Amino acid sequence: MDAFFASVEQQSNPKLRGKPVAVIGSGNRTVITTRSYEARKFGVKTGMNIYEAKKLCPHIIFVVGNNEKYTYTCTEMQKIYLEYTPDVEIYSIDEAFLDVTTTYHLFGGPEAIGCAIKKKIKEKFGINCTAGIGPNILIAKLASDISKPDGLRWIKPEDLNNVLEDLPLKELWGIGSRLSEKLNAFGIKTCGQLGRASLSLLRNKFGIIGEHLKAMGMGLCNRPLYVQEQDPKSIGHSMTFSKDLSQRKEIEAEILKLSEMVGRRARHYKFKGRKVTLIVRYSDFKTFSRQTTLPDYTNHTHKIYKNALSILDSIFLTDKVRLLGVSLSSLIREKEQMFLFEEISKQKELLKAMDMINDRYGDFKIIWGSYLKQCEPARVISPAWKPSGVRHINVKR
Repeated sequence: MDAFFASVEQQSNPKLRGKPVAVIGSGNRTVITTRSYEARKFGVKTGMNIYEAKKLCPHIIFVVGNNEKYTYTCTEMQKIYLEYTPDVEIYSIDEAFLDVTTTYHLFGGPEAIGCAIKKKIKEKFGINCTAGIGPNILIAKLASDISKPDGLRWIKPEDLNNVLEDLPLKELWGIGSRLSEKLNAFGIKTCGQLGRASLSLLRNKFGIIGEHLKAMGMGLCNRPLYVQEQDPKSIGHSMTFSKDLSQRKEIEAEILKLSEMVGRRARHYKFKGRKVTLIVRYSDFKTFSRQTTLPDYTNHTHKIYKNALSILDSIFLTDKVRLLGVSLSSLIREKEQMFLFEEISKQKELLKAMDMINDRYGDFKIIWGSYLKQCEPARVISPAWKPSGVRHINVKR
């Protein structure tokens, strides 16, 4: 999708069309999550605060994001994709991969499918998207990235050498700025050079990933589509606060809230974890994480909370806290079992009852007494949000 959140807002409000728009969160400390193409012309970027954006574009319009609009649109677009192939991976809230290998002949070919999807999305939602076509997802994504906005491009196998020869490394999916700098140090600055690089050199400098890098430089990728939701490696939540936290009681309350969010999602999707991680970001944006391994697997809110607190106890906080995050990892599927001890059974039934109430009436309609302040909804939805599975988070209130 092209500038997805901003495009949805411009379509929802005709007064925003053709104007520089930035979608932000509802808090006082928000940053830009998406900006329209009109705003991009002034150098406005994702992650900027509103003051930086104003300096670059004094007439920019800030719009508080509406997560319900974006998740609804993502879910409805999935129905369009499934009209052309059952092999669809919703990679993120604004991006999807479709494998049309076995169906393209039914619809007039890959380009015809790309055009049809673009047309249906435009007609139904009034927004633009870019379609990239290639022999694998690496090249299909590249074709999309270099054709934005509102483009369509098919990079065929016979075109790969010409496309990749002078293409900067950072244009390839999976090669970020740090990795680009490391490769640049060895005189590798383009994808063509990466594809011709010595395999022994890449192995020696980057280990097993060296083989993968050389393949990427040649336009090769054997990653399959994840049509079915994959089991997650971790389940976590984080929260940036409207004001920095310095009091221990405030920090503990927020950790409890985050632990409940993690535990509830783990219970809903029948996962237990054995590692708890606490993430802390100071007011100067310095960020670090610590983790602890539990003696047994759990998805109990208070066990996650107590272990997160034990991590906090081991840390000497040197500044006010801007962000906290809690995650549960080393996950296994939960198996139904009988509990010999009545107290454990009661705790499980209590958590089940709380989850049922909050699922039916909305998040935090019933909360732990230790969390006394009014719970705030998540202001910004993660790009990793999915229409179903463990990555799905209900944004309705």
